[in-house]
Amino acid sequence: MSRPPKHFDRHFKLALLHPKYWLSWLGIALLMLFGLLPSGVRDPLVRRLATLVFWIAKKPIGIARANLRACFPEKSATEIETLVRENVQNFVLVLFSQGELLVRSKAHLRRRVTLNGFEHVKAAQAMGQPVIFIMPHVWPIDYAGLRLNLELPMVTMAKAHRNGLFNWFSNRLRSRCGGHVYMREAGIRALLAELKRGNSFFYLPDEDLGPDQSVFAPFLGTVKATLPVVGRLAQAGNAQVLPVKIGYDQHRRQFELTVMPAIAPSDMVGKENEALALNKVVEQVILAYPEQYMWFLRVLKTRPEGEASIYS
Repeated sequence: MSRPPKHFDRHFKLALLHPKYWLSWLGIALLMLFGLLPSGVRDPLVRRLATLVFWIAKKPIGIARANLRACFPEKSATEIETLVRENVQNFVLVLFSQGELLVRSKAHLRRRVTLNGFEHVKAAQAMGQPVIFIMPHVWPIDYAGLRLNLELPMVTMAKAHRNGLFNWFSNRLRSRCGGHVYMREAGIRALLAELKRGNSFFYLPDEDLGPDQSVFAPFLGTVKATLPVVGRLAQAGNAQVLPVKIGYDQHRRQFELTVMPAIAPSDMVGKENEALALNKVVEQVILAYPEQYMWFLRVLKTRPEGEASIYS
């Protein structure tokens, strides 16, 4: 007897009305309200909140500074600080716009996200191949996923929130265009099964999953522990691996989404080669919009033997 798929449950439950969630409901209501506002009204309002976030989020900003110093050793302290402030501003802009992904129409999503390079997806489809989209952790990643899900069947995988209400809300949002959201514990097998059914998904190769099975490869101005698994997954699922980049243009008030050419399968033969290829792709995506990467994450947590933590 087969096990049921480990999808997040998107159905609303009365338990989500428990008083312990009332403050969370207030936060969600605020996001939905901002989501209904035109971007020309919303953006100037939430930019003012960036200063408040900058002074409150001391620990995440400390991590961002450490990451930026390690990745861009050639930059001055002033340049690093400018990047940090721009990063906080973009975080706030994207956070307070995300409500629109749930409350506005799909036609609105198409207008908000300009899609380029889709011919690479069509080429894969013409060969009967699903796609593994490669994208690191950037602030507008949900915009990229939902916009692509309007064009082809997609699934994704997410880590559960401790807050049950936020868990329901975020996964309801991510599955709005018909895609399933798997729990992390579903594992690679679930994604392979989806590839064989012709569904595509995002793979985020920049997360530091520790030293086990990871390989160190050059990454910007340092080295990074990378898990080389996507090459074997693509081969087993007969999939093409296409990098994706996205960034928010504050002047045009639009997201620019670009699907890049496929990574050659020969570039991912061997763990070291794959780690190098993945890190190069992540570099390209980050350098396109360096102020919109999630520098708050401990992406350089695992260091070579004998090297001190950059977050000390």
